[in-house]
Amino acid sequence: MSRNTLNTLKEFKITATKKGKFYSLPALEKKLGINISRLPVSIRIVLESVLRNCDGKKVTEEHVRQLASWKAVGTRTDEIPFVVSRVVLQDFTGVPLLADLAAMRNVAKKLGRNPKNIEPLVPVDLVVDHSIQIDHFREKKALDLNMKLEFQRNNERYQFMKWGMQAFDTFGVVPPGFGIVHQVNLEYLARGVHKKNDLYYPDTLVGTDSHTTMINGIGVVGWGVGGIEAEAGMLGQPVYFLTPDVVGVNLTGMLREGVTATDLVLTVTELLRQTKVVGKFVEFFGEGTRSLSLTDRATIANMAPEYGATMGFFPVDEATLTYFKGTGRTKAEIDAFESYFRAQKLFGIPNEGDIDYSSVVKLDLGSVTPSLAGPKRPQDRIDLDKVKSNFAELYSKPTAENGFNKNAADLDTSFTNTDGVKVKSGDVLIAAITSCTNTSNPSVMLAAGLLAKKAVEAGLKVSPHIKTSLAPGSRVVTKYLEAAGLLPYLEKLGFGLTAYGCTTCIGNAGDLTPAMNEAIAKNDVVAAAVLSGNRNFEARIHPNIRANFLASPPLVVAYAIAGTMTRDLMTEPVGKGKGGKDIYLGDIWPTSHEIEKLMKFALNAKTFKENYADVKGAPGKLWENIKGVAAGEVYDWPASTYIAEPPFFDNFTETPAAVATSIMGARALGIFGDSITTDHISPAGSIKESSPAGKWLQANGVLKADFNSYGSRRGNHEIMMRGTFANVRIKNLMIPVKPDGSRIEGGITLQQPSGEETSIYDAAMQYVKDGVPTMVFGGEEYGTGSSRDWAAKGTQLLGVKAVITRSFERIHRSNLVGMGVLPLQFLGNDSVETLGIVGDETFDLIGIDGEIKPQQKATLVIHRKNGETKKVTLLLRIDTPIEVDYYKHGGILPFVLRQLLVA
Repeated sequence: MSRNTLNTLKEFKITATKKGKFYSLPALEKKLGINISRLPVSIRIVLESVLRNCDGKKVTEEHVRQLASWKAVGTRTDEIPFVVSRVVLQDFTGVPLLADLAAMRNVAKKLGRNPKNIEPLVPVDLVVDHSIQIDHFREKKALDLNMKLEFQRNNERYQFMKWGMQAFDTFGVVPPGFGIVHQVNLEYLARGVHKKNDLYYPDTLVGTDSHTTMINGIGVVGWGVGGIEAEAGMLGQPVYFLTPDVVGVNLTGMLREGVTATDLVLTVTELLRQTKVVGKFVEFFGEGTRSLSLTDRATIANMAPEYGATMGFFPVDEATLTYFKGTGRTKAEIDAFESYFRAQKLFGIPNEGDIDYSSVVKLDLGSVTPSLAGPKRPQDRIDLDKVKSNFAELYSKPTAENGFNKNAADLDTSFTNTDGVKVKSGDVLIAAITSCTNTSNPSVMLAAGLLAKKAVEAGLKVSPHIKTSLAPGSRVVTKYLEAAGLLPYLEKLGFGLTAYGCTTCIGNAGDLTPAMNEAIAKNDVVAAAVLSGNRNFEARIHPNIRANFLASPPLVVAYAIAGTMTRDLMTEPVGKGKGGKDIYLGDIWPTSHEIEKLMKFALNAKTFKENYADVKGAPGKLWENIKGVAAGEVYDWPASTYIAEPPFFDNFTETPAAVATSIMGARALGIFGDSITTDHISPAGSIKESSPAGKWLQANGVLKADFNSYGSRRGNHEIMMRGTFANVRIKNLMIPVKPDGSRIEGGITLQQPSGEETSIYDAAMQYVKDGVPTMVFGGEEYGTGSSRDWAAKGTQLLGVKAVITRSFERIHRSNLVGMGVLPLQFLGNDSVETLGIVGDETFDLIGIDGEIKPQQKATLVIHRKNGETKKVTLLLRIDTPIEVDYYKHGGILPFVLRQLLVA
């Protein structure tokens, strides 16, 4: 930190008596004679990191000059080496990452090196938030019972985490029961600026969850990466990415009465998906942006993965300082934070015309209307008054048009299950207030409580068969709902406290009753879930619930009362109250004035300080009582079906072997359509007994009741490779169409050349045994969704050498390269359909022999069964020079390990 690149190390004034040092962007502007102040704020924060970390090796002065010369419009070929201040992990992705670190230490020890060389070089915080399920609900002790089950199921994982805490100096854990990683990050982990000796610098990070972007709401540059990439960042590698376009979003006007932050974010998601911001920075500015509360900004930032952007960034201003004060940051921290950003000329929301953006999108906040999104994708927004008609329309539409392929006449047919409960298509069976997106926002949480209060007072109820839950992203939410006197009303409607963590939104809703599952399956009922989440992909919420709608917390409560998606809540009653009186949504909807009156309970610095002091002071008896924690700096890998030594360093050599770039005689393992998500590739839901993973668990003595979820078992590659492409709703286009036009769903394929139907896992293992390489084919937006490293790790372990699609989601493409799998893209109008690929062909990939170049062309040779041959040009999506190095080393993990061993 003693370097003074381009003479930019300067002093700034913090208080009347205190000064600090910083790498000054105004000084850099003067030195280079470049108008840096017109660069987007997010680009300038990245530039500060490049300037401060300039060491002449990984980060050079040329990198500084390139980024300082960023042009709003241009060909993006320059690669930015971004050194982050810290890393955050959630437990599903954190455990396999910790397993990789532990395995690296094993390699170091075997090679006679010091295992302590494998150590995170920046602070790493793992927040345990993905492991709790809603098994108990609508009972007083639901939270306690669910947490006891969580610890019982995850004891081996938690033992491993506690080993990591004592083995690594810079690795900390926020135990279960505190909240969701992104909300904990926003409320507690983010400090605004960091200080090393007397040098100050901005908080920046990457996280192993795509919704890391919530932190953009307080002016922190950060985004989600796969665990593979985060691991490299932890171990001293810069996060490399192509210089991005920055799309400016000019917000004007103000939200209308009755419109929530959720309605706004669903509108922004729809707008920016249409604008095509995938892989770009999005930065909000203008007078409308200034009118938004900090928590409204965080709600919008959180949904960046849903609108496809790398970030949804909000600059620092007075609202940020107010939030820091209200959440218990110290005066010294806030003084340093404000003084630093003012000294860098980074303080304040820009006005129209202040910044040069690649393009500008306008949104009048006054045009936002109440809405939901669904039933299968978060960008499919529906105006509230069209939800009923939309559901009826999709009910009979073909699946290719996002529909359910049912007979329209059957929509109102009801069935009685063996418990005597009637169920029909459109019925709401899960209603959950959950997910970081909305539970971080007091305005919508208080709105839910107020609506519940008015509903209870009007005599409305929620049917007992609907699975209702309240799973806040922070314990602070409970505190302010209690202080405002609203929690009892939520409880009376079934929305009692069930968990602190990421639940329904990631498939941890828990199961429905056996009778309900049987009725749905037997009668092909299109049942519904409504949740205040951010993801609603097929089979994510529950394998038997096909229509999943994202909604604001108050609308979740309203739809739970209504009990169906086939009622128009804008014109029809929500339900019948006292004396059989019709109660309409307008009768119980809270006003903005009523919400504002209660906001004083939501930002109470004392509450925040006391709550987060318990992370280290009193983490809870369940965490403190975990026994059998291993000690020492090297893990001994006891027998476990949860944690196993990963195979990624098997046959590791200090010098990389030559990698094959031509692939000859390959077979298609699977052919998939558009919007294949990481849920489809690497599911996080329940494990079926009949699946390859279920069979393996049973063979290893695990009872069905103890299967837990795929996500909880991510530390064991035997489970995860068997779960790859095993989602119950994935559609392999190799499987023939049935007479009714539908296709059998699930992780199956046709083994070639016999054409025999088998599981994708079994087919893959047979191909590996026979020495036959495999490829996977896909359509548009392949790999959207959560930043699941196992979607790439599992693909590699199945023996897949290349994935060829129309387009890739940013993180998954990067992860494939990081695991040594070639991502390739069709050009022009070429696709699986136009090329007539059906899955019985053999394939050669040629044309990338010798020195690989980023984004070079390659050739796919298709050998058809009838003897015909066709050559197709593809684009190699190894995008940057560092990715070439990763691929040549067999992946990012061997690359980093070799660097550490040499060091």
